[in-house]
Amino acid sequence: QVQVVESGGGLVQPGGSLRLSCAAPGSIFSIARMRWYRQAPGKERELVASITSSGTTMYGDSVKGRFTISRDNTKNAVYLQMNSLKPEDTAVYYCNLWVVTMATVYWGQGTQVTVSS
Repeated sequence: QVQVVESGGGLVQPGGSLRLSCAAPGSIFSIARMRWYRQAPGKERELVASITSSGTTMYGDSVKGRFTISRDNTKNAVYLQMNSLKPEDTAVYYCNLWVVTMATVYWGQGTQVTVSS
């Protein structure tokens, strides 16, 4: 299984910012579609943002205008810049790597984001 490594979670006050990172092997990263999911206590997992290998992005309605997903194919990494954070954004955030041509999905271990004063 391909190892997907996440980092950047932590505690931040409402209105603050946080940047999540996710790294994957270079042999497969450049051809993969990357996604960020999140799951809050008592709620179902939801799609936060996605980015294709060519850079096309999509966002969930709850984060549009506040979050930005990007990728660096040189560093084999995907990022989620989270601005204007709200307590409702508190969740475990997961990096998802989808190799479309192989119909294969890999998941990171998750990183906790807590928005609280």
